[in-house]
Amino acid sequence: MTLEIVGTGFGRTGTNSLKLALEQLGFTPCHHMFEVRDNPRQLPFWQRATAGEKLDWKEVFDEYKACVDWPSAHFWREIHATFPEAKVVHSHRDENDWITSVHETIYPAMLEWEAAVPGSRRDRLIMAHELIVNQAFDGRLGDKAHAISVYRAHTEEVRQTIPAEQLLVFDVRQGWAPLCEFLEVELPDTPFPRSNSTAEFHHRPR
Repeated sequence: MTLEIVGTGFGRTGTNSLKLALEQLGFTPCHHMFEVRDNPRQLPFWQRATAGEKLDWKEVFDEYKACVDWPSAHFWREIHATFPEAKVVHSHRDENDWITSVHETIYPAMLEWEAAVPGSRRDRLIMAHELIVNQAFDGRLGDKAHAISVYRAHTEEVRQTIPAEQLLVFDVRQGWAPLCEFLEVELPDTPFPRSNSTAEFHHRPR
């Protein structure tokens, strides 16, 4: 199996809805932070990557056809260099809506790592906190202005790096049409997936 889709959008940009959509279109399975929770092979890869170790990305994604969300979005350059033929989907949303969602969901969750009991959840939180809060946002994810500046710069870097014909900047509210046109697949006759809202985030198992 080879990676066909590289998602570069940060978490809370509709990445789980995009994951479900890609899987419905045949790009399955699609890697997401949930895979780090659910697939025992995955956490050690991302712990090593977060520590600065170079990974064999073909080994990391040998079970997947697509990847979205953190932690893979942090390593999009290396991943796309390994899979240069892959199409890139950059999930994006209004920056103020994005940071509000982050501050209501994943940011406070990651801050729970010190109080978490030893085990896989604590290990995941430690990895996510180091990778996202410290490395991606310089320890300042709680600073709205700084976080938004990183968010903007990330989108611009993706736009400047990936050839236009290989890139789709996508808001999940656009639904199936632009995604299917970009991926050259038929439009499904079912509604576009909507998943992992703020309310759902607080009610799902963690």
